[in-house]
Amino acid sequence: MDSKKIQEGQDTAQEQRSDFSRRTFLQGVGASAGAVGVLTSQAQAQSAAGGTEPVGPDPVEITLRINGQDKKLSVEPRVTLLDALRNRLDYTGAKKVCDRATCGACTVTVDGSPVYSCTMLAIEAQGRDIQTVEGLASSEDNLHPVQRLFVEHDGQQCGFCTPGFVMAAKAFVDKHPNPSMEDVERGLSGNICRCGTYAGVRQAVYEAARNQGGGARRG
Repeated sequence: MDSKKIQEGQDTAQEQRSDFSRRTFLQGVGASAGAVGVLTSQAQAQSAAGGTEPVGPDPVEITLRINGQDKKLSVEPRVTLLDALRNRLDYTGAKKVCDRATCGACTVTVDGSPVYSCTMLAIEAQGRDIQTVEGLASSEDNLHPVQRLFVEHDGQQCGFCTPGFVMAAKAFVDKHPNPSMEDVERGLSGNICRCGTYAGVRQAVYEAARNQGGGARRG
């Protein structure tokens, strides 16, 4: 076989590979678009069958119960509870740090349980009891016991993570009246302090739980 035929064969193979890649790509795009259309139609049909209307992307009116008060606001369905609290209602205690449920700085309680507010949509929180750090103390002179013990045990440094820790701690204390120190450590494991004040935080939470539970000691 001479060099001319070899070159022609290589050129033909290259054209076939190139044509195959372009054709496959276009076919894949077409199939994906069709699948999205089918899924959208199915979702709309299911909503109609269930008697519910899909929401968005335009803002919708919602009511959130925060610290015992009903707050009306208009938000797009994609807005998180954290952004609704901070940007629409001026509850700035919950901090926006990682925005991906890893640091705990945005912790609030929903129906008594700690929740990363960056992971919950505002529209999902309707009809539920939301508490933020702003709702704990009635005044600067009348702190919640958890807040007071954070101060006494120097459980904060820069203070940026403190509101999230306090809310996680309150939820923990309410449900664990007589924990061991190991229980406290596990209970607060979802919150990060970049200043490293864990010893003070854990001691504050341990003492708050012990006081609330009558002083029993375990572990």
